[in-house]
Amino acid sequence: MASSLAVSAILLFLIAASIADSRPDPLIRLPSDLTEQSSGDDSVGTRWAVLIAGSNGYGNYRHQADICHAYQILKKGGLKDENIIVFMYDDIAYNEENPRRGVIINHPEGGDVYAGVPKDYVGEDVTVNNFFAVLLGNKTALSGGSGKVVDSGPDDQIFIFYSDHGGPGVLGMPTYPYLYADDLVAVLKKKHAAGTYKSMVFYLEACESGSIFEGLLPEDINIYATTASNAEESSWGCYCPGESPSPPPEYYTCLGDLYSVAWMEDSDIHNLHTETLHQQYKLVKDRTSMHNTFSFGSHVMQYGDLNLDVNNVFLYIGSNPANDNSTFIEANSLSSFPRSVNQRDADLVYFWQKYKRSAEGSSEKMNAHKNLVEVMSHRLHVDQSVELIGNLLFGANEGSNILTAVRSSGAPLVDDWVCLKSMVRTFETHCGSLAQYGMKHMRSFANICNAGVSAETMAKVASQACTAVPSNPWSSLHRGFSA
Repeated sequence: MASSLAVSAILLFLIAASIADSRPDPLIRLPSDLTEQSSGDDSVGTRWAVLIAGSNGYGNYRHQADICHAYQILKKGGLKDENIIVFMYDDIAYNEENPRRGVIINHPEGGDVYAGVPKDYVGEDVTVNNFFAVLLGNKTALSGGSGKVVDSGPDDQIFIFYSDHGGPGVLGMPTYPYLYADDLVAVLKKKHAAGTYKSMVFYLEACESGSIFEGLLPEDINIYATTASNAEESSWGCYCPGESPSPPPEYYTCLGDLYSVAWMEDSDIHNLHTETLHQQYKLVKDRTSMHNTFSFGSHVMQYGDLNLDVNNVFLYIGSNPANDNSTFIEANSLSSFPRSVNQRDADLVYFWQKYKRSAEGSSEKMNAHKNLVEVMSHRLHVDQSVELIGNLLFGANEGSNILTAVRSSGAPLVDDWVCLKSMVRTFETHCGSLAQYGMKHMRSFANICNAGVSAETMAKVASQACTAVPSNPWSSLHRGFSA
């Protein structure tokens, strides 16, 4: 009896200490506190979401389709429009090439995901500066747009989903300059220092997306991030023409991205009150890797505070009440993708399908052929220019090895990010725009910096390597520098 009384006294003391602890996250919590946190009850704060499609053009249909689909999930999950901020160029739904005018789909048999999507930042207002201003809640730094920002507090949860092209250390934008990893992580640190969120989840779809956080995202600022690929591989498009599953026959562009579709279609069917971030990560990783075969897939990665992955997905994006009775199954019940398309080749699929389907002798076929030739010319020019610069700097025997070298796991892409941006700008000055394809060569410019090459030397060899630039819009700098 005495021992049981002693145990009871100790328990009462611990419970009293827990209640008296004024810290926001006491070490000892009541069972009701744990349930509230894991279920993501609204009393723990407001959910905020920022959705970004970083591209434009009908050939990049899939990125805006991803973002629109994500919006529908958030709305069904209970988030309010005032707390969802959308960045998208908005040139897809009513594009003359869209066979279903005013409609965007993200699945071959899917419904319209465009309906009701807020037009917060569209067209030329989709910029890096506006994204940073929105995330930091800085209305005075905005240029155009709806004026909505993440006006969050210390008890709030933030969800960010970014879908676009990328390269080592960089993410695309439909405007210039592009978004660089060091700048993004600096803003995330600033947001944390301001004390204006409790935890944040960042889902990132892009080639080499792991390089955005590798060696850069701290583990102690309450941010959990997953990426479509590791730091040195491409991500993949899905529901593409000629692949399986393919889009409806009237579409000649990819409808979605493999990683994005994986997490969203999982969220569409599961009760997110009970599914944790880690459980979703495992399912998405399995589906995106083609069940660990990687034949047409990539390595989904996770970074930052991995302790947050015990939280339920509901805490960040809500949950569709229609799924309240669904039972979570560890095995992936969603269909796999026998084939998908490398993100960097998705535009080639688009241009080729457009050419193939145009009537013989028509102006449409002539224009499609012209676009296909121009994009191939641009790719060849960028590849050959970077290769020649490497040979001039390091010799024909070592040039390629140095440019493509990958640093050890856990190390950032480059030590001096200012140098990287300077090298990119020097290349573009002499050789023309990198554009979305050229982002693949960011590792080469990073390794030039890591090798200690001076700005003067880089300018000299770039001018030698590029005596002419293809006269097409892909290579032209008419839209500005990417750095």
